[in-house]
Amino acid sequence: MQKKKIALLGATGSIGLASLKVFRQHPERFNLVGIAAGKQWEKLLPIIEEFKVEFACLWDSDAAAELRKHTTIKVLEGMEGLIELVTHRSVDYVLNGLVGAIGCRPTLEAIYCGKHVGLANKETMVMAGEIINAALKQNPNSRLIPIDSEHSAIFQCLAGRPTEEVENIQLTASGGPFREKAKEDFGSIRKADALKHPTWIMGEKITIDSATLMNKGLEVIEAHYLFGVPFQNIKVTIHPSSIIHSMVQFRDRSLMAQLGCPDMQLPIQYALSYPERWPLNVERLDMAKIAKLEFFPPDFEKFPCLALAYKAGHLGGTAPAILNAANEVVVAKFLAEKIAFTDIPEILTEILASASVKQNPTLDDVLSADKWARQAAEEKMQLVERGLV
Repeated sequence: MQKKKIALLGATGSIGLASLKVFRQHPERFNLVGIAAGKQWEKLLPIIEEFKVEFACLWDSDAAAELRKHTTIKVLEGMEGLIELVTHRSVDYVLNGLVGAIGCRPTLEAIYCGKHVGLANKETMVMAGEIINAALKQNPNSRLIPIDSEHSAIFQCLAGRPTEEVENIQLTASGGPFREKAKEDFGSIRKADALKHPTWIMGEKITIDSATLMNKGLEVIEAHYLFGVPFQNIKVTIHPSSIIHSMVQFRDRSLMAQLGCPDMQLPIQYALSYPERWPLNVERLDMAKIAKLEFFPPDFEKFPCLALAYKAGHLGGTAPAILNAANEVVVAKFLAEKIAFTDIPEILTEILASASVKQNPTLDDVLSADKWARQAAEEKMQLVERGLV
């Protein structure tokens, strides 16, 4: 059996840690060649030792300098380091668990080099879905399989069926911590409240996105580019128990669903094992123990970020990149407790409304739009902090 030679991006995050659990279950199948993280260099040391990693990359240059003092392996840094890592001849599979816009270019460069990509970085497809799909067509040796639990579920339900057979895609959402909270009480929401996700244990940024339902909105955009389904045929269904990870309604009215206990090891392993299914030691779903499965329509008025994502998707071009970039900045400011929870959709609405959207963008266009949106968000939030708006 030939081992897959893996580059794991986001090794210290929730996706990275779940990936390591999968690697430990199948040591005969994987060789973890390279790892990447933001600035938590100390957390890379035990991974380097356990998996005999050959090289590592840190986004933060100071953290990279510290890591070099504690290891003899090659240490890379920044975007150049990420690109060197994913394009290295020793790597044949890139597992991208990075958070945010920085995950886009490494994905694209890996595709250009014909690598297989397991994608948990939704921003890649949100920012540059058209560009990624064009690159995949130009590089048929490359393959991209989604790892987000919802998109993995759709991928599994489709099972290679053509898009014209699909009536609609139904992305499930837990509804976050504020599903039952009255809209008029949103002004009292604090950081600690928003970080109490009812189902998943995730990083802070994605947890806040789940609280606003922006995460689900970004997943709608991602699904459009991954599966070629029009936005009007991509629906969101609130499903608090997160047992059904997503569904596909076919034109013959068959409804296919993928079910499982909430555990990211399953979609990670499936992306790595496809088209095979390997044994996996995770909790089994016992349907007899499930009292009920509840479903609700989303409340677009209470969660305007979801409506904003649909709007950006319909606008197309650089609009999704603009919304994504502004959201990253605004969420970071909320996590720093500089703005209110209700400021998030208000600021994003104004930025998207004032944006100049370019159609059929190049990567440079996308990156320029990303930069503009971040600057616009910073300027808007400065006004909010001063109480001028």
